[in-house]
Amino acid sequence: MNLLAKNQFVTIKGTRDGLTLYLNDTCDVDRLLEELDHMLMSEHFDHEESLVTITVQLGKRYLHTGEREKLESIISKRSHFVIQSIESDVVLKEDAIRWKEESEIRTFSKTIRSGQVIDIVGDVLLIGDINPGGTLKATGNIFVLGHLRGTAHAGHTGDKNAVIMASYMNPMQLRIADFFSRSPDYESDGVYMEGAYVEDSGKIMIDRLHVVAKKRPDLSGFERSVLNG
Repeated sequence: MNLLAKNQFVTIKGTRDGLTLYLNDTCDVDRLLEELDHMLMSEHFDHEESLVTITVQLGKRYLHTGEREKLESIISKRSHFVIQSIESDVVLKEDAIRWKEESEIRTFSKTIRSGQVIDIVGDVLLIGDINPGGTLKATGNIFVLGHLRGTAHAGHTGDKNAVIMASYMNPMQLRIADFFSRSPDYESDGVYMEGAYVEDSGKIMIDRLHVVAKKRPDLSGFERSVLNG
């Protein structure tokens, strides 16, 4: 990483992917943007002809909409600069709440009957059955300690790495993200202690729990304990 320019409030470093702007997170934002504008007007940057990708690191600073728009304007008025991302270490309260909800494992003890649809944010552990005609949806993984005879839809907001596990698997339909697998056309008694995942080809596969655990090594410790019994 080569240092291209530095002043009191702005450090610009070059990488093979473009430029990274490190902006001081303790000074006044107007003074910061003024100095950034002055730096980017320097002869070195004005002589660039090819497109340069810009990543902005704000540190522990949060920019309000107007401040962010001003920052983007200062960078983008140089026609050869393209903003790739503006990154901050600050986590907004609403984002923290959403991430907490998405990472939580919700536990329910009930039977989902025909016509019922249960929709969960995060992972869900159902202690009970999903009857034919019943549906359980989750943005994360689905674990059923019981009979899965209805429909389970894991990762329904688009997470194709989600999995579906059941003590007894004989579903009407399995869905993971936008992929789906219907019940077999032939007569089936179902299978015990199996799980479903999306393989690289885009097909939903059902296999033994330890196989699914190997396919999804990034599952949390709790989920692994469920998978491995």
